[in-house]
Amino acid sequence: MQKLEIVNKADIDTNLPLISIIGRPNVGKSTLFNRLIGKRRAITDPTPGVTRDPIPESWLLGNNRVTLVDSGGVKLDQEGLDGPVTEKSLSLLSQSDLIIFVMDCMEVTPEDQMLLKELRPYTDKVVLAVNKVDDVSREDLIWNFYNFGYQRVVGISAAHGLGIEELEDTLLGLLNLERQEEEPEEIETIKLAILGKPNTGKSTLTNLLTGREISLVSSIAGTTRDVMRGTFTYKGTDYTVIDTAGIRRKSKVEEDVEYYSVNRAIKTIDDADVVLLMIDVTEGLAEQDKKIAQLIVRRGKGVVLVLNKIDALKGVGNELEAIKDRVRFLFPVLNFAPLVPISALEGDEIGKLLDTVWAVWRQLNKRIDTNVLNDCIRRWGEEYEPPRGASGHYKVLYGTQVSITPVRFLLFVNRIKDFPESYLSYIKNLMRKELGFSSIPIEISLRERKRNPSLYEKGPKKEEAEISKVIKERSKRSALPKGVAKKPGGKARLGKERERAEKIVRNQKQKRR
Repeated sequence: MQKLEIVNKADIDTNLPLISIIGRPNVGKSTLFNRLIGKRRAITDPTPGVTRDPIPESWLLGNNRVTLVDSGGVKLDQEGLDGPVTEKSLSLLSQSDLIIFVMDCMEVTPEDQMLLKELRPYTDKVVLAVNKVDDVSREDLIWNFYNFGYQRVVGISAAHGLGIEELEDTLLGLLNLERQEEEPEEIETIKLAILGKPNTGKSTLTNLLTGREISLVSSIAGTTRDVMRGTFTYKGTDYTVIDTAGIRRKSKVEEDVEYYSVNRAIKTIDDADVVLLMIDVTEGLAEQDKKIAQLIVRRGKGVVLVLNKIDALKGVGNELEAIKDRVRFLFPVLNFAPLVPISALEGDEIGKLLDTVWAVWRQLNKRIDTNVLNDCIRRWGEEYEPPRGASGHYKVLYGTQVSITPVRFLLFVNRIKDFPESYLSYIKNLMRKELGFSSIPIEISLRERKRNPSLYEKGPKKEEAEISKVIKERSKRSALPKGVAKKPGGKARLGKERERAEKIVRNQKQKRR
């Protein structure tokens, strides 16, 4: 593995107080997590064991920045992924500054008893949150939980928000913090979202970049469910990497949990600056990859096509080059996107991948001066004149860049109706080539520049008379034949004569002023 200048950061910021939510499956940990951070970050579902990876999130506790972690449910009977999930959850106990131990007010199970035993060494930093106290009839049940020896017991309803303020006050007191009036400033990073089909190596790459196993890696399709985040620094720039659930066709999505996972994976496109679209070179492209690509382009995001698992290639002749050519052939919508072969497992070409991400991000944030753009538009029009329509030549009069990330341009034209797509493609290709947007999607919108309204309104009649006079004089000099409007191209010729006459009248008015 080549030596990289990657500074791996923990997915949990050690400079901030760490608060972990611990409990058995289905006691409402993820519901409480979402309630506290104020958004639906973790997937909630009645199915036990939905949360698998610990989910860290920056949380403003009384406007004090802390890290809140939702953990997977701890189980006694460990089948499949239950063992790794339980191990990860219990590993949070020693790392945490505070622990929110969630129990169900209606029952105490053997798994609860096991957790009570595991938490005994950490009693001084545990707050017992007795959940599902949804109405006053259950409030008396809270007293039973004082028997477990905890000094801080709070009755809550994560689903309805009851008791949440008392829980927050308890946490603030234990951390010796006070509520602040203003929110702290947000820390800016470059956001990378890793998307693709299941088992393409998304979690392996995430773990490599962050230097920690923030996502479980398994050959079982659909291992990752929640959107996982981690941070790292490369060449002095901070990055946030977002690992997502594998996106399968709707017809193959059978569980509600996977449906929500896939939807959240798609929504990360909006949160990201650059998307890494992972493709397994041993399996090739699928129709689903094309659909993901179209979503990325539609949202104007930067995208890098990542050909993963090159370590699994047989090394036959130009095997890798053939795969690249096939990807380009099947991905015309992403003909601009950089293509980088890597091995996330072996760590091969990761430096090249991150350098490419940086270059794409720079292009997404590039802004072209309006004068420079219009000089180019003028020159491009001289080199290749827009096609002619029934009413004369189409014209791009001027333009401006209206936004970055996504990069959008607005062009003012003489007529929008039936404006030739071929000419827009010509302009877009030259923008990529000459203005430095070779590796990102760019969007061009058209707006019709309205002519001087006074020349088209019914009044005053003076301007119309002046236009008619100019047309008449020019007709004599150019010897326009009678009945020219009925001849081929005649209407276009008359329309052009009127445009010239209007321009002359406008110039005359300006001189008079």
